[in-house]
Amino acid sequence: MPTPHSALPIRRLTLADLTACADLAEERGWAREEHKWGLLLTAGTGYGIDAPEGKGLAAMCVTTSYGPALTTFGMMIVAGRFGRQGLGRRLLTHAMREAGDIPFALYATAQGRPLYEQLGFHAVGDTHTVRGPFRSPEPPTATSGTATTRPATADDLSALVRLDNEVFGIDRTHLLARLPSFTDRLRVAENGTTITGYAGIWPSTSCDVVAPLIAQDTDTAYALIHALAAGTDRPVRLDIDARHTDLLDRLKHSGLDLISSTTTMTRGIPDLPGDLTRRFAPLNLAMG
Repeated sequence: MPTPHSALPIRRLTLADLTACADLAEERGWAREEHKWGLLLTAGTGYGIDAPEGKGLAAMCVTTSYGPALTTFGMMIVAGRFGRQGLGRRLLTHAMREAGDIPFALYATAQGRPLYEQLGFHAVGDTHTVRGPFRSPEPPTATSGTATTRPATADDLSALVRLDNEVFGIDRTHLLARLPSFTDRLRVAENGTTITGYAGIWPSTSCDVVAPLIAQDTDTAYALIHALAAGTDRPVRLDIDARHTDLLDRLKHSGLDLISSTTTMTRGIPDLPGDLTRRFAPLNLAMG
């Protein structure tokens, strides 16, 4: 007798599963983003359920641990032929069980939110995804106190880690150390000799993605985006915390359109840690 789908085993995913992850994402209308999957499967922990007929994955997700302070959950995708059979719930409850008492955070689509609410998550904000050809040929006008931007160097890593810890309230060193090889370009913003922000740009299937993005203010965030977007002729995509309305307005005037939104949800903590005013982009890349 075949194993019921609800009893199919959950296993850890490795880099050997990268193509299977991209295949399942593509099947459900997501971008393949093999480049991003390479980072997610090395900096995070992937969980998967193999399709019983031996053809790829029936379902998958990724968690990223930030020590005892937080674990994030994302990239949960269930193959269409296995939908509404409890596989998503099994993956999430398995991931929470593996994390123990550590608080959880995730970015929920409208379809996934009811499940997350049933499992004890509550909404703390929204993230807007904007995309399009970046049309702002002139650099931002410099004003007193405005940061300038330059390419990041290896000597900047310790300062970036300190800034990132301040802004996110958790240690993301294991992600930051991978950014120089993951991004096409990585830039920092400086006010005098003080680094006040940083951002990177990396390739997706049909666009370039600006992430992460930390900045002391909207002007600095826009200056970083402008410097990175000026170096590509592809559409640009950003995921921006919805509370940064000034930056979202500037991006819309620069040719980017709102294409989707997700709800930021937490379990075990009242809100995400860190400094919202300088945290422009989501906590990690494993959204969805």
